[in-house]
Amino acid sequence: MGHTLTLILVLLAAAVVVVAVCRVVRLPAILGYLLVGVLVGPYALAWVPNNETTRYLGEFGIVFLMFSIGLEFSLAHLRAMRRAVFGLGLAQVSITTVAAMVALQLVGFGWRVGLILGGALAMSSTAIVSKMLAERMELGTPHGRDVMGTLLFQDLAVVAFLIVIPSLGKSGTELAAALGLAGLKALVALTVILFLGQRPMRAWFNLVARQRSSELFVLNVLLVTLGLGAITEMLGLSLALGAFLAGALLAEAGVARRVEPLVEPLRDLFGGIFFVAAGMLLQPFAALEAWPVIVALTAVVLVGKSVGVSTGAFLSGQPVRVAVQSGMSLTQIGGFSFVMAAAAPAATLIGGTPLF
Repeated sequence: MGHTLTLILVLLAAAVVVVAVCRVVRLPAILGYLLVGVLVGPYALAWVPNNETTRYLGEFGIVFLMFSIGLEFSLAHLRAMRRAVFGLGLAQVSITTVAAMVALQLVGFGWRVGLILGGALAMSSTAIVSKMLAERMELGTPHGRDVMGTLLFQDLAVVAFLIVIPSLGKSGTELAAALGLAGLKALVALTVILFLGQRPMRAWFNLVARQRSSELFVLNVLLVTLGLGAITEMLGLSLALGAFLAGALLAEAGVARRVEPLVEPLRDLFGGIFFVAAGMLLQPFAALEAWPVIVALTAVVLVGKSVGVSTGAFLSGQPVRVAVQSGMSLTQIGGFSFVMAAAAPAATLIGGTPLF
């Protein structure tokens, strides 16, 4: 018990100090959590082991991140932004993923690795970009609407990738059967939960709300989130998919505004643990040795995404200035890139090392 408590205290102290510094210098908190993971992980100070317990706690970060996406899900919102979502957003994710698949195939890696890495590179940081646009009061501008529509499609694409990626460890007819079965299960789950579960869920939460108990309300939110996650996991799908469906169900039931502020602290806490676990995998000395390759690949990603999004926005009818602004806003990769890499099966390897 004493050893476990020491590990927790070390992790909390390091996170508090590093994240506070990141806030002072106006850097994203995610960067702070990753840095904490690097410092206390097995390849640096080795204060915290990168074991199954740490990774399992990190999975709860994925759950609450996906739940938050579900809370933002709205069919009416999708219809209102359908040009940006299913036009520019679909084009950006598709082109980035296909380009990565082709590039990695040419250098000797399989298409499975290309699909996972391409999807991961296609993602951008919804939290950082939306906050930046809000601070600049650009959410209602032409490029702001294009960027938010693209981010919305990326969030939906994460759900699709999390359905497909776990099946990639199979081959041949087994892979086709696994993908088909996963898609069918997801479709059934989506139909049952979102379309048949709206009325019962709305009635139940209205009953809970009349009790005027914040504790009871939070308990019900956790029960729905983790319960649906457990159901989708038992169906052979991901825990994160169930969390997304739980958030979408509560959004359609009309209780999203009350739920979001209650879940946000849990999302940030467990999300931080997930990124600490991700940081533990980074080998800083190996990274320093390979810095020219890292810098080159980073430049390719930044320039490639910027040019791709700008071109798509321009072809969709936007002026050059608006198109360039859209492209510059989406150059980075987001936190869900780590989530997708974590979902990769052991059969998808790069140089004998798992993606995550």
